[in-house]
Amino acid sequence: MPRMLSGLLTRLVKLLLGRQGGSLHLRASCAATVLLVIVILVGSYCAVLAERGAPGAQLTTYPRALWWSVETATTVGYGDLYPVTLGGRLVAVVVMVAGITAFGLVTAALATWFVGREQERRGHFVRRTEQAAEEVYTQANRALHERFDRLERLLGDDRGGSSP
Repeated sequence: MPRMLSGLLTRLVKLLLGRQGGSLHLRASCAATVLLVIVILVGSYCAVLAERGAPGAQLTTYPRALWWSVETATTVGYGDLYPVTLGGRLVAVVVMVAGITAFGLVTAALATWFVGREQERRGHFVRRTEQAAEEVYTQANRALHERFDRLERLLGDDRGGSSP
């Protein structure tokens, strides 16, 4: 494997494993994306190895195989490049499954993040409404107690003034 590719893979793995903290959505999306990039890079290299020397092979250079791997992972599949050997087709299956899985995970993580933000917003609204209701209840309760206290004082004054 070329040195540049192995260095890039090393950095991607460190990035994936070195992520501490952050939301689950961000970590899942980053992990899926990093794994997809690794599969695309390694899959391209494996496709070149599998296709090299095969009659009618189109994936004989790394740049062509890389383009094929990207269009396969994204399910675009123009049909301009395709593997002709069993090994190349097995690599294609891995790239397809990784692409579909990664994009599904990223989509699910984004959807969950949006739903979570909406629930959080609604939770703030409910808490503010509950606080306002509690405040109104407290004020009404205080006003009733003050009124009862005044009534008791008035009744006490009336009893005190009418007794001999």
